[in-house]
Amino acid sequence: MLGLRRAVPRAARVAAARALARIVASTYWLGPGKRIGIYESMPSEIGTHPLIRLALARGCDVYVPRITSLRSRTMRFVKFSEAGELHALGMHEPGGNDHLSARFLDTVFVPGVAFDRRGARLGHGLGFYDRTLGFRQVRNHWHGPRLVGLAYSFQVVPQVPVTATDVMMDTIVTERGIDELLAHEDRAVDLRGR
Repeated sequence: MLGLRRAVPRAARVAAARALARIVASTYWLGPGKRIGIYESMPSEIGTHPLIRLALARGCDVYVPRITSLRSRTMRFVKFSEAGELHALGMHEPGGNDHLSARFLDTVFVPGVAFDRRGARLGHGLGFYDRTLGFRQVRNHWHGPRLVGLAYSFQVVPQVPVTATDVMMDTIVTERGIDELLAHEDRAVDLRGR
């Protein structure tokens, strides 16, 4: 899957990133004062920069991940800023200390190597997102944040392996559209309206 992702031509990457932003623009997820968690995409991932620009233009409070410890595999969501530095793992991390617990975000856009239609996500195996969003596992009712997996359409596969600590996505968005997931029975509603 990583090889397929790396093989996407530059023009197709740009088109997919723009399509992704247009699709998310049709939802109610981005609005003034909404607290959005989103990663700054690495070169092989579907691009998030048009989506970040859209969220900022719509008045969202945008937070991006910053790794706080490689050893314990922890991260926090820090207020988006153009200033920052490249982390050893290859992603841009913003400067500043203005952060927000993932519990208080309205929507978190999550990267992945592969997803399936149950909402399962295969990451890079380090567990940063599963640890940060693990509080979702102990809730009896869905209260957010909404977890949206972002991927190229070929990254949505019939099944990915799941462990007890994996956090399930609520929705997957690709350059082709939105795939509403009902991985938890208390989410049998149109998530676009939330």
